[in-house]
Amino acid sequence: MGKKRSGGGLTGPQQAAKFLGVSVLSGVVLAGIAIPGAGALGLAAKGTVEGFDEIPANLKTPPLSQRTTILDAEGGLIATVYSRDRQVVPLTAISPYMQKAIVAIEDSRFYEHGAVDLKGILRAVNRNAQEGGAAQGASTLTQQYVKNVFVEEAGDDESKVREAQEKSLGRKIRELKYSIQVEEELGKKKILENYLNITYFGQQAYGIESAAQRYFSKPAKDLTLEESALLAGVVQSPSRFDPVNDAQEAMKRRNVVLQRMADMKDISQAEADEAKQKPVQLKVTRPKNGCITAVKGAGFFCDYVRNTFLTDPVFGKTREERAKIWNQGGLTVRTTLDPQSQDAANASIKDHVNEDDSIATAVTMVQPGTGRVLAMGQSKPYGFGKNETQINYSVDKRMGGSNFGFQVGSTFKPFIAAAAIERGMEPTKVYPAPNKMEYPSPVSRCDGSNWQNLPLANGKLQTAENETSDEVGPYAMKTAMEKSINTYFVQMISDIGLCPVTEMTQKLGVVPASGVKLPEEPSIALGSAEMSPLTMANAYATFANRGVYCTPIALESITDAHGKALAVPKTKCDRAMAQDTADTINTLLRGVVDSGTGERAGLSDRDNAGKTGTTDNRYNAWFVGYTPNLSGAVWVGSGGAKKITMEDITIGGQYYPKVFGGGLPGPIWKDAVSGSLSGREAPGFVTVNIPEPSVPGGGGGNGNGNGGNNGGRNNPPTQPSRPGKPSKPGKPGGDNKPGDNRPGGAGAAGPTGGLFGGATGGGGGTDLLTGGTNAGDGGAEPQ
Repeated sequence: MGKKRSGGGLTGPQQAAKFLGVSVLSGVVLAGIAIPGAGALGLAAKGTVEGFDEIPANLKTPPLSQRTTILDAEGGLIATVYSRDRQVVPLTAISPYMQKAIVAIEDSRFYEHGAVDLKGILRAVNRNAQEGGAAQGASTLTQQYVKNVFVEEAGDDESKVREAQEKSLGRKIRELKYSIQVEEELGKKKILENYLNITYFGQQAYGIESAAQRYFSKPAKDLTLEESALLAGVVQSPSRFDPVNDAQEAMKRRNVVLQRMADMKDISQAEADEAKQKPVQLKVTRPKNGCITAVKGAGFFCDYVRNTFLTDPVFGKTREERAKIWNQGGLTVRTTLDPQSQDAANASIKDHVNEDDSIATAVTMVQPGTGRVLAMGQSKPYGFGKNETQINYSVDKRMGGSNFGFQVGSTFKPFIAAAAIERGMEPTKVYPAPNKMEYPSPVSRCDGSNWQNLPLANGKLQTAENETSDEVGPYAMKTAMEKSINTYFVQMISDIGLCPVTEMTQKLGVVPASGVKLPEEPSIALGSAEMSPLTMANAYATFANRGVYCTPIALESITDAHGKALAVPKTKCDRAMAQDTADTINTLLRGVVDSGTGERAGLSDRDNAGKTGTTDNRYNAWFVGYTPNLSGAVWVGSGGAKKITMEDITIGGQYYPKVFGGGLPGPIWKDAVSGSLSGREAPGFVTVNIPEPSVPGGGGGNGNGNGGNNGGRNNPPTQPSRPGKPSKPGKPGGDNKPGDNRPGGAGAAGPTGGLFGGATGGGGGTDLLTGGTNAGDGGAEPQ
C-alpha cells in the first residue's frame, strides 16, 4: 500500500493517476518517471499543462561527434583523432541480433507503444510506491535516445552533462514532449538506428560500430548472438558490466539479456541456453586517439594540422566555433604531408641524433611556389614519456611550438643581403669588415628614430667580431656570404638602415616564434632573433621561387561526415623581391654549399643553395637550404628550459668538439633532402654573374688549421688525416659571460693541412641586446 506524504495527502499511485489525468487532458501521456512513494510528483502536478505547452516543439538534434581521419597527400593514414570515438552506421550495417538484444533488454514493447509506455509507467509507479523509492523506471528507447541527445549536446561541459542526466520532473517533461515529436517524425527503425549510434558502451566507445571494434575487433554487422547480448547488457551500466575489467559480471548480465530475448521469442530457449554456456571471448582493440597515434613520426605534423584548424578563421569566426566543429569530428582531412619526404626526414634524424641525447633536432621541408608543408619531424618523439615531448620545435608558439623559438644565427644574413640588393646595392660591394669592430651608429629605424651604440655596464661600446682571428677584411659580398663574415653584415645593415631589413622580413613571413615584433636592432644581423624552422624553411623557399613568397599550408581538402567539402585555407603568394634579387641571392648561397661553411651539406646531383648558422654559446646550430623545388630547415639545440653549449659533446653516438651549422645540421639536411628528392626532377637555378672584385689583403687562410674558408686547403693531403680527439678550443668571446666583449682566443690547430682546417676558434660578434657573444659561422666548418 502506498505511503502517505507527511502532513497528509494522496498516496504515490493516487498522485500518479491525477498527474496522468492532467496529461491526458492536454493530449499527451507522461512517461518514464521513476516515481518515489511520496512527494516529487505532487509538487509539479499543478500547472503541468501550461508548462508542457511552453516547451519548444522542435528537438534540435546536434550532429553526433565522430572520429576524424587525417591522411597524407597520397591518402595514407596519419592518425585518427576524436572527441568521442564513434562511427555512425545505418541500421542495415548492424547485426539483427544486436537490434533484437537492445530492444529486448531496454524496451521490450518498443514496437507496440508510442513515445510513452503507459503499461510500463503504471508498473513502475506501483513497484516504486510499494518499495518506497525509485527502484524501477519506465523510460522507453525513444526517451533514452532523447536524453542521450541532451548529453551529446552538453559535450565536455560537466555541468550541462549533469543537467541533462538529472532525475528531475522538469527534465522528464521536456524529454516526454521531444519523444512525442521524435516518434512522429522519425519512426521506429530510425529511432533504433539513432539510439544504437549515440549510446555509450564503455571503454571510450560511443555507438555500436565503435563498440564492436573496441571489444571484438569486428564491424557491428558481424556481431554474433552472444556478442550482441553482451554489448546490449553493457548499456545499463558501462562501468559495472565492463567485460574488460570484470568478465564474470559482464557474463551474468549477458545471460540476463539472452533469457530476455528468449522470453520475447526473438530466439529459442535452446539458442539462449547454448549461448549462455559460452565464455566471454573478447578481442580488444585498445583505444587509440590523437596525434600520439600518428604513423611515420608525424605526430607533430598532426598537431600542426589540428592547430591550423583551430586558428584559421576559414573554419569559424571564433576559436570556440572552430573547436566545436573539430570536436564534432567526422572529418576526413587530406594534408600536404609527402610520405617520401617524411620518411627521408625521419631516417636522417635517426641517423644523426638519438632520442635520449641531451640535445634535439627538428627538420621541416616545404615546397617552393605552393607553400605545401611536405615533412615535419624531430628527434624527441611526440608523447608524454621519457625523452618525449608535445612541444613542436618546428613551429611558432601559437601553433604548439616552444615559447620563444630559437636564435637563428647567420641564417639571417641572406635577408639582409636581399634587402640591400633590393635598394640597389651591387653584389660586388666591398666592406672593410675588420676582425672586430664597434657597431656603427646611429642606425636609422622605420619610425625615423635612430639606434645608438650606448656603452654597456662596463663602460665599453658594443662590438661585433668574426669567428676566427684571421678573418680580416676587406671582403666582397660573395666571399663574405660563403665565410659568413659577421662584421661585413654588421656594416651592411648599418649602411642601409634597419627599416629595409624589417620590411623584407615582413614580406618573407619572418616573424619571431613568440609572436612579438622583430626588434629593430643591429644585432639581428648576427641572428639574435628567435624563429621556428618552418618560418625559416618557408622564407628561404621564396629565394627558390625567384622572389615570390607563399604562405605555408598543411591542408589539401576536408570533407565532413556527409561527404560535403569544407573550404580550406589556400596559400597566398606575393612578390617579396625582384626576380633578379632572388637570382642573386641564389647565386650567393650556392657558393656557401660549393666551397663555403655549408660545403658538407652540398648535393652533387642537383642545384642547391643554403646558409649555416651557429649561435651564441653554441646553444643552437642551423642549416637552411633549398633546391628549386624543395626548401628545408634543420635546427639542432636544446629544446628545454636548460640551454646546452654544444662543445665537447656526443650526439647520435658521434663526438663533436664543437657543433657548427655546417657540421651537424648540414649533413642532416643533405640526407633528408636527398631522400626526399630521390627519383624526382632536378631543375636548375637561374643564376647571375657575380665577379669577384680585387680585394687587397684580408680574407685569406694561413694553412695552419686556423684560417678562413681557404685555410688548410692550400696544401691538402693526398688522404685526409684522421685526427684523434682534439684539444679543447678557446672559448668564444672570452669566458662567454653575458656582456663580455673580449675577443676569443684562437682555436686549437687541427692536423696540418687538414681538409677542413682545424677546430675554428675565436668568439663571434656580441649580441647587443642579450649581452652574450653571438658566434658567427666564419671560417671553415670543422669535421
